[in-house]
Amino acid sequence: MCDKWFASKQNLNRHKEIHSGKKLYSCTQCEKRFATQEYLRRHMNVHSSKYKCTECGKCFTGCQALTLHRKVHSGEKPFECTVCSKRFTQSSNLAVHSRIHSGEKPYKCHECDKEFCQSGDLKKHTRVHSGDKPYNCSLCDKSFNQSSYLQKHKRHVHSNRRPHDCRWCGKMFKSSRELKIHVYTHTGAKLYSCRHCSDCFRQRYHLKAHLLKSHNEGTWFTCHICQKKFNCGGSLKSHVLRHEGVKPYVCDECSKSFCTGAELKLHQLKHTDFQQFCCGSCGKYFKYKRSVVRHYRNCSLRLGFAAIFKCD
Repeated sequence: MCDKWFASKQNLNRHKEIHSGKKLYSCTQCEKRFATQEYLRRHMNVHSSKYKCTECGKCFTGCQALTLHRKVHSGEKPFECTVCSKRFTQSSNLAVHSRIHSGEKPYKCHECDKEFCQSGDLKKHTRVHSGDKPYNCSLCDKSFNQSSYLQKHKRHVHSNRRPHDCRWCGKMFKSSRELKIHVYTHTGAKLYSCRHCSDCFRQRYHLKAHLLKSHNEGTWFTCHICQKKFNCGGSLKSHVLRHEGVKPYVCDECSKSFCTGAELKLHQLKHTDFQQFCCGSCGKYFKYKRSVVRHYRNCSLRLGFAAIFKCD
């Protein structure tokens, strides 16, 4: 596995746990898992640390780490990118960011030769090949290879809380990121521009699809059954499930199953009185987007005729 030597067989066996990919030791304070007891012990220092941020309660193993973290709350960002003027709290973050402009990707996957700007991104990517899913949902039996996927799963599947509302149409969202993406539909902002032509897009995945279709930049994901091509792995995965007849997303109310989380999410609206879509003309609320679109079209016509034939 590697050329490292150890003084005892016990230490060697502990080291082999790292190469096995299994993470048997879980933190009792959070959902993180670790390959060895030593890694878990180091992690536990975070929860018992005396270096605690008074603003958000986050703990750190040393004074220097806490000092750097406090810059997040103070807004202090002394390090500025010379290309796009974006500012950062740490020089290391600026160094990583600069790779976006230089195109440098020093971290390479040994399985598929895919390259990454950050070591953390490579580490997440390798789980695609190993099948390791260390982040387990405490509410169901699903597991994920990234903590962000676990948090998103909990937010979309196990929670109906939508604290973020759009000030233009009143639509509510479960995360600030979803709201930010939605606001682009009102403002018309297209932040993602193609480096080969003048086309701009509201969302990153629209730009990615454009680069593939128009400039042949990137990698197509091809179905091994029907040879249909997709511009993202998630779409291919959902497509293959339809071939196999697998429906992993099950409704808690009626046990009906679906191929994708989006289909389950749409179905679950049948079991709730929550109406998230609002007509901009009359203020009436609807459960489904298609319903408010159809209503808005007719509502706008009615209001237009009323204005034309109004008796003074």
